[in-house]
Amino acid sequence: MSVSNYRGVSDYQVLQRDGDDKTRVSLESGEVIELPVGGPYEVGGAKNVLVGDLWVLGGQSNMEGSADLVDVETPHPLVHSFQSREEWSPAEEPLHWLGESPREVHHAIWGMTKPETIPPRDPNRSKGAGLGLTFAKEMVGANGVPIGLVPASHGGTSMQQWDPALRDRGGESLYGATLERFRAVGGKVAGILWYQGESDANPVDGAKYTQRMTTLIQSFRADFNAPSLPFYLVQLGGFVAEPSQDMIVGWNLVRESQRTLPETLPNVGVVSAIDLGLDDLIHIDTRSLKVLGRRLAAAALGKPAPALKAAAFEPENGWLRVSFDHVQGGLQAAGRPTGFSLRDADGRDLPLIYKVALSGSDALLKITEPASLRSANLWYGWGLEPYVNLTDSTGAAVPAFGPVRI
Repeated sequence: MSVSNYRGVSDYQVLQRDGDDKTRVSLESGEVIELPVGGPYEVGGAKNVLVGDLWVLGGQSNMEGSADLVDVETPHPLVHSFQSREEWSPAEEPLHWLGESPREVHHAIWGMTKPETIPPRDPNRSKGAGLGLTFAKEMVGANGVPIGLVPASHGGTSMQQWDPALRDRGGESLYGATLERFRAVGGKVAGILWYQGESDANPVDGAKYTQRMTTLIQSFRADFNAPSLPFYLVQLGGFVAEPSQDMIVGWNLVRESQRTLPETLPNVGVVSAIDLGLDDLIHIDTRSLKVLGRRLAAAALGKPAPALKAAAFEPENGWLRVSFDHVQGGLQAAGRPTGFSLRDADGRDLPLIYKVALSGSDALLKITEPASLRSANLWYGWGLEPYVNLTDSTGAAVPAFGPVRI
């Protein structure tokens, strides 16, 4: 078992466990102590210290938390947070208070300079609910292991702003600031949760999203010295706006890039937000963020969301069979299964589907003109704000996909 070195254990800190469910801590006094998973402990004068799993929360506003602070997730005694001010505390909404950060980038993005002292918190803040606390409580409920959250998101940020090549700028870059926070919590974490992509949902950046995300994940793993570090991301949800062709192309490009990342990178999982409600034009609402937190926890606990397996026409019965992996208890829908479409290469709708039936892990699409499939692409969740309603029996949503050749 390795020895973790801390700059001084503090009240409410969560120490990352090792693989044998213990951690050895070298204190400033030179003493080395061994702690099993659990707590709370008193360590070197620090109280309410826990041993468990640390999760980094990265991305932009839907991970930072932009939902109404109404009916928010309640705290849990085994869930703590490394606050934006870089002090440990019991986790409570909102998790991010970026104006308190000692890292320059979180102020520079707003066109401001880092304050010399931590500013007072706004007692009238009305937005800021996120998914992290629900995720953590689900994890604790499943295995009893305490969770430490490391919020590191910033709303409105692009993949270029998260570029790992900027790591040497330290706290003046998003990646560098996250790396510094990682070191501050002990240099070991259990994994990363990621929700980002809205700022890249255009034809130019969308086309580069797969490569940029691949570079980001590989860089985090290298810099965290964890080659198999789990990385779970959220596929973009809806966006209510007057659609332009560029917006539709960009949004679909990013969604498809996110969906297919696990096909080329190990220990990467994707969950969908495509069926969830909004609090405004682009931000997931408070109730739905709780759903999303549960979906991420399920993925982290080894229960991956449904994933497209194959789509093939069966001429003997006239069905277009769409098959999925990782479906728990069969596909289901509230009312008529909705969200599939067939489109030509330019994205124009081909009105060929007149019936959708669900059978176990398959969706069966009845087609009016099978010959037209030769020029068609299959989509699920095409566009900015599609109505889709397929889940499995656990509530895990089928991700948006397309274009898929038949």
